[in-house]
Amino acid sequence: MCILQLSLLLFHWIPHIGLAVFIWQFTHRKIQLDANHIYGSKYSSGSDESKSELCADRKRTSTNYLDGTLNNLSCSTTIHNGCHLNMQRSASVDPTKMGVGKAIAVLTSGGDAQGMNAAVRATVRVGIYTGAKVYFVHEGYQGLVDGGDNIRQATWESVSMMLQLGGTVIGSARCQDFRSKEGRAKAACNLVKLGITNLCVIGGDGSLTGANEFRNEWSELLQILLKAGKITAEEAKRSSHLNIVGMVGSIDNDFCGTDMTIGTDSALHRIMEVVDAITTTAQSHQRAFILEVMGRHCGYLALITALACGADWVFIPEMPPDEGWEDHLCRRLTYQRSIGNRLNVIIVAEGALDRHGKPITCDIIKNLVTKKLGFDTRATILGHVQRGGTPSAFDRILGSRMGVEAVMALLEATPDTPACVVSLSGNMAVRLPLMECVQVTKEVTKAMAEGRFEEAVKLRGKSFENNWNTYKLLAHVTAPDVKSNINIAIMNVGAPCAGMNAAVRSAVRIGILQGHSMLAVHDGFDGLAHGTIEPMTWGYVGGWTGKGGSNLGTKRSLPARMIEEISLNIAKFNIHALVIIGGFEAFVGGLELWNYREKYEELCIPLVVIPATVSNNIPGSDFSIGADTALNTITTTCDRIKQSAAGTKRRVFIIETMGGYCGYLATMAGLAAGADAAYIYEEQFGIHDLETNVEHLLEKMKTTVKRGLILRLVILSHNVQMTLKCNANYTTDFIFNLYSEEGKGVFDCRKNVLGHMQQGGTPTPFDRNFGTKMAGRIFANTPDSACVLGMKKRAMIFQPLSDLKEDTDSEHRIPKTQWWLKLRPILKILAKYKISLDTSETATMEHVIKKRGTV
Repeated sequence: MCILQLSLLLFHWIPHIGLAVFIWQFTHRKIQLDANHIYGSKYSSGSDESKSELCADRKRTSTNYLDGTLNNLSCSTTIHNGCHLNMQRSASVDPTKMGVGKAIAVLTSGGDAQGMNAAVRATVRVGIYTGAKVYFVHEGYQGLVDGGDNIRQATWESVSMMLQLGGTVIGSARCQDFRSKEGRAKAACNLVKLGITNLCVIGGDGSLTGANEFRNEWSELLQILLKAGKITAEEAKRSSHLNIVGMVGSIDNDFCGTDMTIGTDSALHRIMEVVDAITTTAQSHQRAFILEVMGRHCGYLALITALACGADWVFIPEMPPDEGWEDHLCRRLTYQRSIGNRLNVIIVAEGALDRHGKPITCDIIKNLVTKKLGFDTRATILGHVQRGGTPSAFDRILGSRMGVEAVMALLEATPDTPACVVSLSGNMAVRLPLMECVQVTKEVTKAMAEGRFEEAVKLRGKSFENNWNTYKLLAHVTAPDVKSNINIAIMNVGAPCAGMNAAVRSAVRIGILQGHSMLAVHDGFDGLAHGTIEPMTWGYVGGWTGKGGSNLGTKRSLPARMIEEISLNIAKFNIHALVIIGGFEAFVGGLELWNYREKYEELCIPLVVIPATVSNNIPGSDFSIGADTALNTITTTCDRIKQSAAGTKRRVFIIETMGGYCGYLATMAGLAAGADAAYIYEEQFGIHDLETNVEHLLEKMKTTVKRGLILRLVILSHNVQMTLKCNANYTTDFIFNLYSEEGKGVFDCRKNVLGHMQQGGTPTPFDRNFGTKMAGRIFANTPDSACVLGMKKRAMIFQPLSDLKEDTDSEHRIPKTQWWLKLRPILKILAKYKISLDTSETATMEHVIKKRGTV
C-alpha cells in the first residue's frame, strides 16, 4: 500500500501579484489509494475489462478530491489585477446619488509608495461620480492641520495624467503637530468649516492609527472648538461624526490583514531589475553578490526577491538564522559552485538580525565570504530606488480598485461603523476593522523583540509562513537518498510566455526533493510523440526563474492525431505522471488525453494542466502565468505612447493588444493605462457604441484633458497573422478611420499594433513567483486523474478537466464565466462615461484577529 499525497502551494502576493503579485498559501489535501491499483496488477493485465475499470476508477478519483472546496479553506491569498465583491447591498440605491450633500477628503501620509496616485485618482473620480464633493489634502496630516490652500476641492481633470506617476502627487509629510490634541483640533476645525465628514487615508499603520485616534476623539474635538468659538453649534451638528476608511500604502507589505499593500509590487519590480542586471555581471566574473533591500521590520521584499531570483540565502528579521549560520552559509555557497554555478546571490533585509539581536549587514556577510571562501564578493544597497519609478500595472489596478471600494465604504458608513481598512484576501475585497489590523501588526514586532520568531512568522499570516517554507524547501533541503521510482514528465504546450521556465524549475526541483525522477519533454506533444525526452537534474534548471519564453520548447500541436505514438512513448519512458504547462492548447490537449484513456491504458496516469498564457483564458483559473508580464508590457508601452504626445495635444491613440477572444489584457490594460474605452469580444459593440465613444472624446478634448487612449483587442491566429475577432466588420482600421474622420478639427488619431512583444521579455516578479508556486507541489506521487490547477478567489484548487468542459466556450477559446468582467464598469466610470454602477454587491466586513487565529 502506498500513500499518494497532493499538496497545493499558494503564492500569497499579493497580489499578487503576482501578483501580483503577484502571497499564496498552502492548502493540503491528502488522498490515499492503493498503488497496485494504479500501477500494479490491474494496469499490467491488459484486459479490456481491467482497462475500462481502471479508467473508471481514475475518473471517480478526479471528482472526489474536490470535496474540500473553498468553504473549507482558511486561506488568504493575493489578487493580481482586481478583486471580487461579495456582500449584497440594496439594489435600489442609485450610485450617482449616494454622495449628494457629502464631502470626502483624501490624503496620503507616511512614506510614499508607487500606486498611491492611482488610489487618489479613483477616490476623486468615483466620489464625484456619486455626487460628493472631493477634496485633496496636500502634504498629509501637516496639510490637514495647516488648512488653507492645503485643502482644495478636486475636479475630474485635476487627477488626469497622474495614474502612471510614482510617489504621491498630493504630497506626504511627517507631522508632529497632529500628534497633539491641539494640532488635531486645528485639523478638525479645517474639516468642519468645509463640511468634510469623510476622510480617506492612504498610508502605513502609523498613519492609519492616527486617523483612528482622530475619529475616536472627534466629538471631544468638536466640543473644544465649540467652546473656543471657532465653530458654530450648527456646524458642530452638521459634522457630528467622522467616517474613516484606510488604504494601506507601503512598499514593505508590513501591514497585517491585507495580502498586498499598494507599492509592494512596484518595489519588487525595481529590485528584480537590479537583480537581473547584477546576475549578468556576476556570471561573467564568478562573483558572489549581496543585495540589501528595504524592510526594516518586515522581510517580505527580501523573501519574495529570494524566491523570484532563486537566491542562495535570505536574511529576514522575522526568522534570524540558527547558531552557526556562518558555516552553513559557506557550505551552501561552496556546494553551488561545485555543481557548476558561476554566481551566488544573497538577499538581506535591512532589518536582519541574528539570534542575539545583533544586526546582520552586507559588510559582515561580505567579509565572511571573502575571508573564508576567497570568493570575489560585491555588496549593493538599493535604498530609496525601491520607492521610485512608475507603478506596475498591478499597483495601478490595486490602487484603483481600492479607491472605488473606499468611497463605497465611506458613503455607506454610519456613526456605529468602526474605522475600516480596505484589504485584499485572495481574489476578493474585504473590509477589516482598522485597529484589529494594527493590533496584529504590533504583535509581530513584539514577538520578534521577545525572540518568539516562529510566532512572528505565523502572525505575518499563512501566506508569509508558506513563502518562508517554500524558500527553505527550494534552497536548503537536499535530495533524499531513497528514490521513489516514479518518473514525472514536464512539457510546455501552446504559445511561449514569461514564467513558464520558473514553473518548470520549481516542478523539477520539488520533484527531485521528493525522490522522483524528472523528465523534460521538448516541443510539446510533438516531442512526446517523437521521443525527444531526457532526464532533468537539479542543475539542469539552474537560472531558469528569470528567463522568458520556454527553454523546453513549445508548440501548439494537439495530441489526438499522434495519440498512438504518445501512448507508446509514455510506456517506453515509463512515465507515471504528466505536468502540462501552457495555454488553451494545454487545456484541450489534456482533455484529449483524458478522452482516449479507455482506448489506451498508458494514458491512465495522473496529469495536471498549469495555466500559462498571456491571454488568461484557461477555464478553472482566475489567473495564468505570463499574463502579468504581458500586461506590464502593454501598460509600459501605453505610458510611452502617451508621453510621445506630451508636446502634441488633442491626439487619440488606438492600440491593439493580444488576447484572442478573451478581453482580459485589453480590459486590465485599460484600467492600468487610463484608457477611454476597451473593445472586447465578451462585450459586443456596434456603431452606436462607437459614436458614443467618439462623442465622449470630442467633449473631453474641449476640457483641459487633451489626450485619449483607446485599447483595441486583437487575436493571434494559428497562422501567426494578426486578425481582428472582436467584430468581423469593425476592424482596427475601420475604427481608426472613424475616429480620424469624426475627430477632424478637434483631434488627430494614431494607431499602434503591439504584436509579439507582449509575449516576450523577462517575467515580472509576480509571474516568477506565481510559476514557482503553481508548479511547486502539484505532485507527490499524485493519484488524481486529470485536472487543472488554478487560482479561484481565495485558493488554489484542482478541478477535473471533464468538469471544466461545461464552463468552456471551445469555439472562442474562453471560459463562459470570467471574473474580471465585473471590473469593466469601473474602467468606464473612471473614463467619465455616464453609466450605472451595479451597487448590489460590496466587500464584507471581517475580523482579522479571528481570521489569523490570534485571539
